Amino acid sequence: MSVNAVRLEGITKAYKGHVAVHDLTFEIPRGDLFGLLGPNGAGKTTTLRMITNILGPDSGRIEVLDLVPGQASRDRIGYMPEERGLYPRMVLEEQLIFLAEIKGTPRAEARRRLPPWLERMGLAEWGKRKVNELSKGMQQKAQFIATILHDPEVLILDEPMTGLDPIGANLMRDVLLDMKRQGKTIILSSHHMETVERLCDSIALIHQGRKLLDGPVGEAKKRYGRNAIALGFEGDGSFVANLPGVKRVSDEGHFMEIQMEKGADPQAILREVALRLRVNRFEILEPSLRDIFVSLVGGTDAEVAA
Repeated sequence: MSVNAVRLEGITKAYKGHVAVHDLTFEIPRGDLFGLLGPNGAGKTTTLRMITNILGPDSGRIEVLDLVPGQASRDRIGYMPEERGLYPRMVLEEQLIFLAEIKGTPRAEARRRLPPWLERMGLAEWGKRKVNELSKGMQQKAQFIATILHDPEVLILDEPMTGLDPIGANLMRDVLLDMKRQGKTIILSSHHMETVERLCDSIALIHQGRKLLDGPVGEAKKRYGRNAIALGFEGDGSFVANLPGVKRVSDEGHFMEIQMEKGADPQAILREVALRLRVNRFEILEPSLRDIFVSLVGGTDAEVAA
C-alpha cells in the first residue's frame, strides 16, 4: 500500500479545442486534508471528475488507492459535486439510504448509520420530508450525508460550503476535521482560498488548467514569504524606516507594516524598536494563499473570488 491516496501524473483534458487541464501532476498523501485551489474556470471540477472516473483524461495516469479509477475505487470514494444531485421529490431519508446502497452498503446498515448523521447535521426533523421542502443550506447538508454514508476512504468535496450560513459552514469545518482525525483522506476544492487555507495540510494551486504550486501549506508560505513585520506600538516610530534591514514602512500612527530587506533579521529589528518604543504587537507576517496566487499570475485580487 503506497503512502499516497491519490496520484496524478501528467493529466491533460481538452473540450472542443479548449484545454481545461494541462499536464497536471500532484500527489495526495493518505489521511491528508488537501485543498485544490484556483479561481472559477481553473480546471478544478474537471480534475475531480477525472479522479472519480466520471471523465477520462486524454493523456496521463491517475491512481486512487493504488488502483486505476474504476468501479473498484469508485465505491471507496465519496464525491460531492458542486451542483446538487439529489432527487427533489423523493423523501430525504429514503433517498440517502438508497444512495448508500448503490455504493455497496447493506440497507439495514445504512438505516443504522443515518439517524446520527441527520442529528449532527441538524436534519433530524426533516428525514420524512421531500428534498424540495428543504432550504438550500439543508440540501447542501443532505448532499454531504449522501457523500459519506457509505463510509468512504476518500472524500472529494467540490465547493462544499455553497449555500451554508456561517453556523452551517462552521459545522461543516468541524465535521471535516473530525473525519480527518479518523484517517479519511479529504480533497476540498474551492475558489474560497481563505477557507481552505485554514483547514488544509497541503494544496495544489491551479490557474487556467496549469499547476502553479503544490505541497504543504507552510512550505508554500515560506517559499513565497513577504518578508514583512506587523508592528503595534506607543510612541514616535518615525525612526523605524531608517533602521538597518528595513526596506520600507507603511506607517499608520500606532501601527506599521515593515518590509524587510532580503536576509534581514526580524529579531534585530525588534531589539532596536523595543529600546525606544512600547511594543504591543510584533508579528512576522505570512503571505495568504490569495497573496501567493496574485504574485504568481501577476494579476489582482479581482481574479480570485472572496
